[in-house]
Amino acid sequence: MRVAHAIALLLAVLALSCRPAKQGRTIRLAHGLDVTHSVHLAMVRMGSALDSLSGGVLKLEIYPNQQLGSEREVLELLQIGTLDMTKVSVATLENFAPKTRILGLPYLFSDRRHAYAVLDGPIGQELLDDGLHYWLKGLGFYDAGYRSFYSMRKPIESPEDLKGLKVRVMESVTAINMIRSMGGAPTPISWGELYTALQQGVVDAAENNPPSFYLARHYEVCKYYSLDEHTFSPDVLIAGTRFWETLTPREQAWIRQAAQWSIAYQRQLWAEAEAEALREVEKAGVTISHPDKKPFAESAHEAYRLYEADTTLRRLIRQIQQLQGS
Repeated sequence: MRVAHAIALLLAVLALSCRPAKQGRTIRLAHGLDVTHSVHLAMVRMGSALDSLSGGVLKLEIYPNQQLGSEREVLELLQIGTLDMTKVSVATLENFAPKTRILGLPYLFSDRRHAYAVLDGPIGQELLDDGLHYWLKGLGFYDAGYRSFYSMRKPIESPEDLKGLKVRVMESVTAINMIRSMGGAPTPISWGELYTALQQGVVDAAENNPPSFYLARHYEVCKYYSLDEHTFSPDVLIAGTRFWETLTPREQAWIRQAAQWSIAYQRQLWAEAEAEALREVEKAGVTISHPDKKPFAESAHEAYRLYEADTTLRRLIRQIQQLQGS
């Protein structure tokens, strides 16, 4: 199966490189989300803005729904210069830019205002720049909301309810450590394979934000959604440095501006998408609960202790905590 996927991916990449040249320059952006997702809609807006800013010199061509591979695979395509841009979860990025792993820590932010102050300020820029060592240039953070648990057989109301459960996590050391510290059995599975894994009982539960839970139709399998909101884990808009360095300063400025407009627009859409997702899954028979977050936060302290020996990560965590209430 993996061989077949690799062949399909290679053919897709070859097709990209063999496309006839167009007037101006076409920037190829791939991501794994549905075309109704707020991030994709924001990328469409970014394409329109880029076309307008550049007078048609730069155009954006978007490949959604994992057409060109998983998040890890498209990052690798950026690194070798075969693809220009992508959007990935910070959990995937931490495998390429180690500092970003702190953004997967549970209950790191006190609220959304605190999160934006961090992500849009000097700390966020330091995290984006960490990818430069790995041929990845971060351009900004999309809102991916708070991640919460959903399950098939019973609601997850406390860390006790996680014991004995196989919980799907992203391929992230931080996410694995978090679930383990809370008492669950972390099971890394790619997003595209999760629906089937839930159906077949490979895992008992998973965790994600409301729009992803809804748009991926995981509510058809999991009838309990517990809004413990353990992490605020953003998506990251990234350009490959091999592509970026071929641009003129003016072209880079156009892309930065279009990206910032796109991020602002997506954050407006996100609140609407969250509310709609919760309404729709409840209509579909999902029981939504709001458990006490304190026991989850207390059980997750071990995830922080694992980073105490790293002076850089310890500094960043302290700086983030100092911005609370700012």
